This record gives sequence, structure tokens and C-alpha cells, in this order.
Amino acid sequence: MHTATTRLGAIALAIASLGLAATTADARPRLTGEEELAKIIQDRVPGKPTDCISQFDGRDMQVIDKTALVYRSGGTIWVNRPADPHSLDSDDILVTYPTGSQFCRLDRVQTVDRSGHFVTGFVMLGDFVPYRRAAATD
Repeated sequence: MHTATTRLGAIALAIASLGLAATTADARPRLTGEEELAKIIQDRVPGKPTDCISQFDGRDMQVIDKTALVYRSGGTIWVNRPADPHSLDSDDILVTYPTGSQFCRLDRVQTVDRSGHFVTGFVMLGDFVPYRRAAATD
């Protein structure tokens, strides 16, 4: 009987500590998609938008929730703001359908739930805007 009581006490303590950890994590303010993107490109200036960029390794792409797709290539950060980004979620898997050897404006990107593997939405790519560090002036 003593073992059952001890076991129940340990389970209750574990559940309480999980609740406390969740509360602590939620206490930090979460950045909006626009705030997160602004933080990524804060010390950079936008260049001329382009319709297409070379294909890249999809693991190098960052999803900014409900805002944009970001790809880093060397010293350049490419930002793509799809016309209707509501289905962009950093927890989803992106399935891309590139045009030939490039990703281009109007290419389709499908979002798939990471755990259930069901389609959660899709977006059509917009222009790719390069962001580079400003040239130092003397």
C-alpha cells in the first residue's frame, strides 16, 4: 500500500511540474510572424525582387508562421511572401513543386502536418526579395 501511495505521489508531482513548465514557457511573449521576420532582416537592406532563384536544399528554408519563407544563401537572405500565407506553419513539412531547376513566383508549396501527414494547405510563391548587409561607408 505504501508503494502505491508513493507511486501516486510521484505521478502527481510529475504532472504538477509539467504544468508549471508549460506556464513558464507561455509566460515569455511569442513574437508575431512579422516581428520574427523583422528580427531576421534587421541589419539588412532589400535588393531588387526577382521571379526565380536557384533550387536549394529545403532544409535551409525557414518558415515564418503565417508570414513568409526565408532562405539563407551565403551572405544573402531571400524572403518570399506568398500572396496568402495563412497556412504557413513552422511545425509543418513543406512539399515544393519547383519549375525546372529553379523556384519561381507562382510555384506551389504544399503544407503537410508533421505528425499526421495530412495536407494542411498550400501557398503560391511570390517574388523573392534578397536582403544583404548594407555596404560599410567611410
